[in-house]
Amino acid sequence: SAIQLAANVAQNDEQTFSTPLSPIEAGCLYLEGATPCRVTTRFPPEPSGYLHIGHAKAALMNDYYASRYKGRLIVRFDDTNPSKEKEEFQDSIVEDLATLGVRHDHVTFTSDYFGVIRNYALRLIEEGKAYMDDTEQETMQKERMERVESKHRNQSVEECLKLFKEMESGSEEGGRWCLRVKIDMSSDNGTMRDPVIYRQNLTPHHRTNTSYHAYPTYDLACPIVDSIEGVTHALRTTEYNDRDEQYAWLQKTMGLRRTRIHSFARMNFMYTELSKRKLTWFVENGIVTGWDDARFPTVRGVKRRGVNVTALRQFIYSQGASRRVTNMEWNKFWAENKKEIDKFAKRFMAIDKENNVTLKVLNGPEDGDPAFVTTDYLPKDKSFGKRVVRLAKEVIMETGDVEGQIEVGEEIVLMRWGVVKISKVEPGYLEGTYLPDGDFKAAKKKLTWLAKLPTGTSTPCTLMEFDNLISKEKLDEGDDFKDFLNPNTMASSEAIGDAGLKTLQKDDVIQLERRGYFRVDRPYISEKKSIVLFMIPDGKSKPMGGLVGKLAHR
Repeated sequence: SAIQLAANVAQNDEQTFSTPLSPIEAGCLYLEGATPCRVTTRFPPEPSGYLHIGHAKAALMNDYYASRYKGRLIVRFDDTNPSKEKEEFQDSIVEDLATLGVRHDHVTFTSDYFGVIRNYALRLIEEGKAYMDDTEQETMQKERMERVESKHRNQSVEECLKLFKEMESGSEEGGRWCLRVKIDMSSDNGTMRDPVIYRQNLTPHHRTNTSYHAYPTYDLACPIVDSIEGVTHALRTTEYNDRDEQYAWLQKTMGLRRTRIHSFARMNFMYTELSKRKLTWFVENGIVTGWDDARFPTVRGVKRRGVNVTALRQFIYSQGASRRVTNMEWNKFWAENKKEIDKFAKRFMAIDKENNVTLKVLNGPEDGDPAFVTTDYLPKDKSFGKRVVRLAKEVIMETGDVEGQIEVGEEIVLMRWGVVKISKVEPGYLEGTYLPDGDFKAAKKKLTWLAKLPTGTSTPCTLMEFDNLISKEKLDEGDDFKDFLNPNTMASSEAIGDAGLKTLQKDDVIQLERRGYFRVDRPYISEKKSIVLFMIPDGKSKPMGGLVGKLAHR
């Protein structure tokens, strides 16, 4: 059929193998030339910063294909620029990959191959395919743009070797020179116009210290190490498309085994900055509390905000095959995230500590006669068990639910308890009678509440809300991100919550009924060091129960 033909043209079909493979995830494509048990992918982060949501897509896509084809995943640190790299970043990347559930088979370092890469560079020189250049950076850039050959392009092999060793010596004179590979200065592809492949750097390397004074560029190191380590498929974002031709040329010229390239679009989000340099500015200037700030797009930040890894995987897989670079809307992801966390987020209630009113239930239980009801933690899944809710003659309710909203004679539902008919309405105070046989469906208002009890019975809690750091949907080229900083990105509220909140552990995800979903950032320790809950966006423009927070709902 036409549909089947279109699928095959899109390379969305594969031959049958004796080793059974799981069905391809919706949104993903089959790997060209992939054979089960013989696929090797790699994730090559530079240890110069913390992983962010964009890196997460690359890591999870490499992990997915290695797993599906029953192959290997190599995590390789691309540590070719000692000026930017730190062991702190290296360690954090390993931890963040574990957080994402990425199962690697090997951890390697480009620095393990510095000697090998150097030998390939020397071979290029000896074959007359590389030259040393001391052209100033701006001039070199201009010449490459205008397709003008360097004055050193035809230097002798002997002169090139001499200058290469001068560069390696760490001398000031050597620092003026870099090694360029001769490809094609007339090419329409700018990356083919004699790129720099080696340069001097006197900063001690965090692994090799001062053993080297010159280092290969990523453009040279990557195709060499990919081939040596047996990588069969290099998964790269489309921003590398121009470099794919250069990558293939280097492998062929150096006689290396071919690595197939599989491209996918980088994942960008609206109102979000992913530049490591700019994210560092936020940290260094105290705009955020650190790399794990819940407003940050780092893996640590979004996890702290409440991103569920299963939901993140599915969202990334659904975008996997797309080569079109777009700015994703956060609310689409948060809506998917909500579907996942709703499956296990236990329900509790909490009332604003300052903005509440008292309702006296005239026929409610007396203070000396404690009464309780039990209710399901998850109404849709009774296997999660039940929680106990304390009843009382006096309860507190949200001011916003009551003032100007409730009239004498009206019947309201106290959620998880029952129907109360209101008989008195005064500022900050109501009275009513509990109706054991009241009609839940007839009552229009279904409201949250808490028993008004002595201090220590309920759970004091701090509710944190967050907003985007950037106020502009998409920064244009030439925009200074500092001109678009959102001045209000964090707010806190004090609330009184269910006693059961004291049992929660760090990273538990719950729903405060009619407020939204929350992640436990700090569990309850004492009355003075109580639970801190971070609100998790749900992808909607309005809160689920009409309880408005201090910041825009996401």
